[in-house]
Parts: sequence; C-alpha cells; structure tokens
Amino acid sequence: MENIAEKSERVRVVSLDTTVINIDDAMARMVEWSRAHESRYVCFSTVHMVMESHDDPEFGAKVNAADMVVTDGMPLVWMQRRQERNDGGRVRANDLMTRLCEIAARENIKVGFYGGRQEVIDRILERAKKELPGLQIAYAFSPPFRPLTAEEDAQITGEIQNSGTQILFMGLGCPKQENWMAAHRGRVPAVMLGVGASFDFYAGNVKESPQWLQNIGLEWLYRLAQEPRRLWYRYLVLNPRFMWQAAKQLSGRKKQS
Repeated sequence: MENIAEKSERVRVVSLDTTVINIDDAMARMVEWSRAHESRYVCFSTVHMVMESHDDPEFGAKVNAADMVVTDGMPLVWMQRRQERNDGGRVRANDLMTRLCEIAARENIKVGFYGGRQEVIDRILERAKKELPGLQIAYAFSPPFRPLTAEEDAQITGEIQNSGTQILFMGLGCPKQENWMAAHRGRVPAVMLGVGASFDFYAGNVKESPQWLQNIGLEWLYRLAQEPRRLWYRYLVLNPRFMWQAAKQLSGRKKQS
C-alpha cells in the first residue's frame, strides 16, 4: 500500500520523519480512510518515541513506515519550525481521540478500543455512552499483559475484522502499540491510532496538565509529578538526550547551509 504522506510532508526530527500537518487536516484524512475501510496506522510522536527509535532503528523503521507520524510533543513541533516548517502544529493524541469520537458519533463511523486495563475500558465505555450516545463502539478489549500466542492474535484480529470497526484506538503504550499496528496493517481493515495514555485521560484515571503548561512544552513535568516512579527515566534521562541529539541535528544543518 502506497503511503499517502509524501516525502514533502515529512520533516526529520532526530530519528523520525514527522508529518507536517495540523489536527483538523489530520482528522479529515483519518475520516476519509475510515470511510473506505482502509488499513492504515498513525503514530503520535513524542520525545520518548524519538529516543526509542534512535536507540532501536528497527523500531524507528516501523514508526517511519506509518501513514502519518504526527507531532504529539511540543519539542517536535519546535524542531519542525526550526527547519522552516511552520505550516503544521501539535496533534495531541487525547484531543484527537475525543474529537474523532464526536465526528464518528455524528457520521455513523464505528470505533473500537484495544488495550488498557479492563477497568479503564469500562470507564471509557461508560463515559462515551453518557456523553456520546450516538457513538457506535463496535469493539472493546483489554488484552492480557503478556505476549499473545499466535492463536490468540488470530482470534483477536478476526474479531476486529468481523466487528466492522473503522477506527481502532490503541492504548498499549509505546513501543508495544506501534509494533502491533505495524504487524497488523493489511490485516485489520481500520485506521489504527496509537493513542497510548489517552485511554487513562479519557477514563479519568490521570489528570491532564493545565493548558498553559501544554503550550510551553512542560506537560511532561506535570505528568512526572503525578507518576514519578513510572516516568522518571522517560523524562529525566530521555529528555536531556533528546535535547543533545536535536542540537546536533540543527548544528549539522547550519554547517551545510
């Protein structure tokens, strides 16, 4: 399947070829794919994903093979702008998931949720039923934390296919969800979106940071304060490494110009 995102739409950020696009255009493209029941996948790139891809080129190749690699983290948006691409913007996973569900409810597009704990799935279904009664949730499943057997994977894939799901939200976390989407493109006739922690945000398990912190790129600090034991390595080790690699990239561009 040919990737719709042309090379001219992509900007390199350390290890990832990020798509230059705003949230409205991204959603319009996803809706178009979903109506045609196309098998596509979208990655929401963050500093964490950039560094995972930097340290594991095989994983990076899977992310870069996505139909879109949208910029969820503000540092990636800033990197695009430093390379004279101001025509895109931040495409935050939780904002997109919420708005896409609203569109799906209006336009009779079937959605599914795969990943997260069962209590998180239950809370997502409860909130969606209350706030979006017209939303058709064709599939919702909390898989076991362990790796699936080939038989289990085949069964799950078949269930998603038979459900008629057109947009599948993935809440497995990075890098697990990206590996899953890459392995199932062509097998799952839906637009797969690796939205990660958006499941917990939507379920109300994790509070979102204030908008002003998001705007200045310090949402990570708010999340670190909430879950220091789980997130300390991601933010206190990977963030400085990203800054160093980003500086090296921009310095190399200056030397070439």
